[in-house]
Amino acid sequence: MYTFITETPLGKMQASAKDDAICGLWFVGQKYFPRTETWVDAPNYPVFADLESWLKNYFDGKKPKLNFPLLPHGTDFQKTVWKILLEIPYGKTLTYGDIAAQIYSGKKTSSQAVGGAVGHNPISLIVPCHRVLGANGSLTGFAGGLDRKRALLELEGVIDTLFR
Repeated sequence: MYTFITETPLGKMQASAKDDAICGLWFVGQKYFPRTETWVDAPNYPVFADLESWLKNYFDGKKPKLNFPLLPHGTDFQKTVWKILLEIPYGKTLTYGDIAAQIYSGKKTSSQAVGGAVGHNPISLIVPCHRVLGANGSLTGFAGGLDRKRALLELEGVIDTLFR
């Protein structure tokens, strides 16, 4: 696994990649931060240049398109949830219940199970787990911290809509 650390307006982020795909992106020290002692520091690994460009555009308030592959590791259920997260448009949100209903075609299921998968999303920001809210629109469950979640939703113009 290759890695590098980059600065963002919300703090340092560490990325991981292999097979020319991004496998992870975390705020340094966040909840569920992986063990990295066997990773190879490789800031010039090719896909990292695309990632840095994406991050710059995102934090500049643009809506960057994903132009590099993602390779998150998780269970089939987690990957199903993460695929739904990728479909949430910039500046929009879903609730954990909305996601659960999509997975189980409207059948009642555990929003907590969805919350667990969202919380363990290994590719923060790009797989936009920050766009998932509690049932009442509350800011809950972001491994990078609620202050960062609020800042990301402010950047995307969601906060004004949520808290009027």
